[in-house]
Amino acid sequence: MRIISGSLKGFRILAPKKLPVRPTTDRSKEALFNILTNWVTFNEIKILDLFSGTGNISYEFGSRGVKEIVAVDQNKYCTRFIEETSTKFGLNIEIINQNVFKFLQKPHQNFDVIFADPPYDLPHSDFEKIVDLIFQGKQLKEEGILILEHSKEYKFEEHPNFESSRNYGSNTFSFFE
Repeated sequence: MRIISGSLKGFRILAPKKLPVRPTTDRSKEALFNILTNWVTFNEIKILDLFSGTGNISYEFGSRGVKEIVAVDQNKYCTRFIEETSTKFGLNIEIINQNVFKFLQKPHQNFDVIFADPPYDLPHSDFEKIVDLIFQGKQLKEEGILILEHSKEYKFEEHPNFESSRNYGSNTFSFFE
């Protein structure tokens, strides 16, 4: 993994092999951030990174000037790795070691962008539950964007908050507003 753009452009992130993760590919990440560049002003937004794994997405946002980033993952090795890496890069990432479903059931601050990359082996109903919990809990600001990364087999066009989706190989990003 590498950071695609911003102040940390080109830095490689070498995650320990013991982490139970499937990081977003550089190709998919680059395409996603090309889209976001047209939608947001990075140094003015607040980010929530759910199922953050290695922190790959959080670092990319931080490299592009986002000052407020919250990363949530239930695996203590993942959150420890994010803490070590964000310190190394000088990024101020709030790291929460908790089950994402429990985290979303409590009221929190609102975010401009929420990125969720759940394990692909979760049932489709759990992906829908994530989207529903975010909108029911008003976790997203009025003009905010939820980005859900998932396998191309899952479809969300029928969800009332669905906006669009983009496919990149076996990855799909669905956007909700």
